[in-house]
Amino acid sequence: MLSVPRSSCADLAESERLEWLETNGIGGYSSGTVAGMRSRRYHGLLVAATKPPLGRAVLLSGFDEKITVAGKSYPLSTARYENVVSPEGYKLLTGFRLDPYPIWTFSLDGIEVERRLFMPHGENTVVMSWAVLTSVSDAWLELTPMVAFRDHHHLRHETADFPYEYSTGIGTVEFAPYNDFPPLHLACNATDLKDVGVWYRDFAYTIEKERGFDFTEDVFAPCAFRFDLAKPAVAIASTKKHRFEDAAELEQAEVSRRKNVVAAASPKDEIDELVAIAADQVIVARGTGKTVIAGYHWFDDWGRDTMIALPGLAIANGRPEIAKEIILEYFNYISQGMLPNRFTSGSETPDYNTVDGTLWFFEAIRAYTEATGDADFIKGDPFLKLVNVIRWHLEGTRFGIRVDDDGLLAAGVPGENLTWMDAKIGDKVITPRMGKAVEIQALWYNALCVMEVFAARFDNAELRTRFSDLASRAKESFNEKFWNADAGCLYDVIDGESRDPSVRPNQIFAVSLFYPILEGERARAVVDRVEQDLLTPKGLRTLAADDAKYIGKYEGGPFERDSAYHQGTVWAWLIGHFIDAYLRVHSGEADAIHKAKQMLNGLEEHLRDTMLGSLSEIFDGDAPHLAKGATAQAWSIGEFKRARRKLESLANG
Repeated sequence: MLSVPRSSCADLAESERLEWLETNGIGGYSSGTVAGMRSRRYHGLLVAATKPPLGRAVLLSGFDEKITVAGKSYPLSTARYENVVSPEGYKLLTGFRLDPYPIWTFSLDGIEVERRLFMPHGENTVVMSWAVLTSVSDAWLELTPMVAFRDHHHLRHETADFPYEYSTGIGTVEFAPYNDFPPLHLACNATDLKDVGVWYRDFAYTIEKERGFDFTEDVFAPCAFRFDLAKPAVAIASTKKHRFEDAAELEQAEVSRRKNVVAAASPKDEIDELVAIAADQVIVARGTGKTVIAGYHWFDDWGRDTMIALPGLAIANGRPEIAKEIILEYFNYISQGMLPNRFTSGSETPDYNTVDGTLWFFEAIRAYTEATGDADFIKGDPFLKLVNVIRWHLEGTRFGIRVDDDGLLAAGVPGENLTWMDAKIGDKVITPRMGKAVEIQALWYNALCVMEVFAARFDNAELRTRFSDLASRAKESFNEKFWNADAGCLYDVIDGESRDPSVRPNQIFAVSLFYPILEGERARAVVDRVEQDLLTPKGLRTLAADDAKYIGKYEGGPFERDSAYHQGTVWAWLIGHFIDAYLRVHSGEADAIHKAKQMLNGLEEHLRDTMLGSLSEIFDGDAPHLAKGATAQAWSIGEFKRARRKLESLANG
């Protein structure tokens, strides 16, 4: 259980900064702040995945909540407008906890009230309840739902064509659908219902303002409910019809499911428990299979992120069957030897603009087979598809991706970013990295070695020799061309005669991957250099601080932030591979494991900060390394867990 003390709850600056997240396993979510106010356009009580796992829409923005006891009213809600915070329900907050879902406690002049919220798995539904825990008579709750019916990337503003009408049934209200959004059903045990029909105007979302976006919104309140708190008030908001009596069964099922998720991870402590749930939140259904949402709140499912995160999200959490399901699902999307870079809500066809996502696929498959011994699941057609992927890379595929005469993998065309350093502002590519990027060679070599092992297992001597020869050629060329003797580390990119000496974390993969393309003293030198220039308590910087292009703070509008995204900003996911590399070159040293464990301390602390129970995408390059970007990032969670589980295993012999 993760809890927030009363002092933090009642401090608006703190309780507005701390966020919570519930997810439903199909891409939808419910999210907000401990204070209760919305600080992002993405905050809402029911953000439904209308085309699972995408098409996410804010249907129910929030409730205006007020409790009246013996004629005296107490607001539970908190809202920020441009020049005022009103109401100020946060002042009555005495606690917040995740147990296992968000629970708030309020004190109304000594009368204790508890509010609970959870999302059932597999449906666009949020269940909330309010209970008076102190013996009291004449206590009433008034709930005013505020509906938005908008894409979660956009904002709602008052409009004449909004669906103002609603229909009622026994214990239910249906709010009419708007545009292509589904209807919103609300089931509750209210005793009274009254018309309201007003717009709440000019909510101000502070984080949107900080990010340089439009930040004010109007939402519509069609009606208000009144509940007698002699018994707990229950409200179920959903895209499907429910009865309020369903709440208990839904809660029991969801609590049981989460217990099973945690138990599968064989947790040794609370950190393991939190990470098991954080990992579960980003694993979602796609068709008949599964995929990974790259991060909440705004990311869709990305192939690269999925494959990097998968070993930690699923395998290290004791759910290898999930990893297998995701791997098999992605086999269906291979095109011209490439895995999709990302799926988008606005298109039926995924984007394929990635050179590394496909190569990470090989590593994810290798990690699964190592953990389970189940290599036969790719025997036959899947293996032939992997062979075909290698063929496409040898002969050439999209975006200039092709193995050169030296055995190294080149990629890139003007105006495209194909590596994970993919920031782009309009037509301006911030880190183009055209040519032969250092981590792409490491991944290519690793993939060839993986295929050599599979070919041997499947008794294909011809392919085994072919992959072995390709790997040897790539390794020889890499060690000949990528070593920067002046800097004592690796070049970041080679393009013809051009050499990019920027000290970036990409070189760590030459040492960290299961089949390292760089070994010996050079490998040790790379790890030392990355540790010296890039390691922080939250992950690795994307550029050394002494580089003229370094930007130490990720802040400002879209242009400023995208300019900093890979120019010094710290990425948490990189810590996993740094620890792999560190342990490899310091193998046999008595304190290596202890030192590596300390490298995770900053992220362990972060689980209790920003998005409670999860890990952020990025942090400022400069101390104190404030959290930025997405607040619950799949590969941050996955790589943290994978590294932690590896260190635990090594420590236990």
